Amino acid sequence: MPRSTVKTEITGKVWKVVAEKGQRLAEDEPIVILESMKMEIPVLAPLDCTVVDILVGEGDTVAEGDVIAHIES
Repeated sequence: MPRSTVKTEITGKVWKVVAEKGQRLAEDEPIVILESMKMEIPVLAPLDCTVVDILVGEGDTVAEGDVIAHIES
């Protein structure tokens, strides 16, 4: 199975980690929810996949382009 990374598109704070390691996700299901400028912005699975690792926790600050998870399709 090809492994890939999921990156953030914005700078913000991790408000909630939705997915768990080993969880199967459908395309566009949320992995984490970021808070930026008082808005909640989900980071979505780019395709049907399995979560291999989640590299952030609730309360962590992330920058645009940071890797937040590893997935396998």
